Amino acid sequence: MRQMELLGVRVEVPANTPLLLLRETEGDGRLLPIYIGSPEAAAIHSAMEGIVPPRPMTHDLLLDVIESLGARPVGVVVTEVRDHTFHASLRIEDSAGAMSTLSCRPSDACAIAVRAEVPIFASEEVLDAAGRPAEEPDESEEIIDEFQEFLENVSPEDFAS
Repeated sequence: MRQMELLGVRVEVPANTPLLLLRETEGDGRLLPIYIGSPEAAAIHSAMEGIVPPRPMTHDLLLDVIESLGARPVGVVVTEVRDHTFHASLRIEDSAGAMSTLSCRPSDACAIAVRAEVPIFASEEVLDAAGRPAEEPDESEEIIDEFQEFLENVSPEDFAS
């Protein structure tokens, strides 16, 4: 298992598909791109920017529920890639020290990890299957700029089905 750094979210052009971008903190610094939905991308970005909504959003609510039950998140793991779909788990410790693992989407896991300030990991198998060589540092800034532009132009109607 490798610890990952959440670089942020970006919009993959030309499909305009949001992408969660993780990077190994040690080793080769491989990148792990994961396609996610626009609402999840916005939730991760706003938490990374320290934006606190006037009312709790879904990830804030889940974190509040976990904490109200006397438990706390301790980390998330991107566990596998199956049929081109990433899977993750949220690790929670209760007040007695017992650990629980909840299956979840990587986007939800990362949205909670940012809010709870807990580490993000990826399994070696996931990195071997989907990891990409590290990009030049300048490209990370470009990725962040692209997503900020996306957030500035997104409207609620964009999510209507």
